[in-house]
Amino acid sequence: MKRYELDAIKASLDLDLVERMLVEGFKAYSAGQVQVPPVQTFQFPRANGDCCIKSAYLEGSEVFVVKLSSGFYDNPGRGLPSNDGLMLVLSATTGQPLALLSDRGWLTSVRTALAGRIVARQLAPREVRAIGIVGTGSQARLQLEYLMPVTDCREVLVWGRGEAQREDYRTFAEGLGFRVRTVADPRAVAQEANLIVTATPSREPLLRSEWVRPGTHITAVGADCAGKQELEPALVARADRIIVDSVSQCSAYGEVCHALGAGLLEPSRLQALGALLAGQGEARGDEDEITLADLTGVAVQDAQIGYCAYMALRQ
Repeated sequence: MKRYELDAIKASLDLDLVERMLVEGFKAYSAGQVQVPPVQTFQFPRANGDCCIKSAYLEGSEVFVVKLSSGFYDNPGRGLPSNDGLMLVLSATTGQPLALLSDRGWLTSVRTALAGRIVARQLAPREVRAIGIVGTGSQARLQLEYLMPVTDCREVLVWGRGEAQREDYRTFAEGLGFRVRTVADPRAVAQEANLIVTATPSREPLLRSEWVRPGTHITAVGADCAGKQELEPALVARADRIIVDSVSQCSAYGEVCHALGAGLLEPSRLQALGALLAGQGEARGDEDEITLADLTGVAVQDAQIGYCAYMALRQ
């Protein structure tokens, strides 16, 4: 088994190819062509952290992938990154471990941000007036960067819990060519942006229904395990179209589960992302629609990006 470090992984990865493979992975997942065992999740309340283990095998692939990803959200105060992790690529023929991808959680961050790009291609308003980012961490940065090929809009509003974090984000976004306004209240993001991404580990709603204007699309990526929440249940229920990466996962945790639990949402309203990408159903219709993508992170994404990285590295 070979071990590959983060620098080599970053240098070898073709993001356009990964995006295409993720699209195919979502389609296969919705078609029942992917084995995805239950997610293992650890919670560390005293350390403000969590860890998940996800694994998947896409039918016909020569490999399967097991991924470990951790998030310890007080780490920046210790001079450490919030996220870490690794992926193990194994032969689907012999079961032998082929590669340890010591990516420190970067591949997970990339596949999550690319999923945000994929749904934005389907659901973003035709005219984006401003991009709203709720969160200032590494995922909030990648989400903005990966939206650049989707829209020409370079106006961004960003909310974060601390002024220093907001100013750091401003420096980052201005370096990409954005005109940045930082705000101390997420209400301003909801009221002024019509393409919004929420990327925080929040355990209470940050955006409320009455703040969001018609014609807005929201991609919510923060609620990736039990107890996390970024959107008010009434906002989820208000959305005209609700796209989920996994009906089962989003019904158990994620933004959708809170609206379902409150009796505000019927399960029949959920549309699987893979089915949408396969041409089953419509994306955005009327420009006044509110659309929501609830992305909890599906293991097929890890299988696809892990396989793509392995194939590039072994050449």
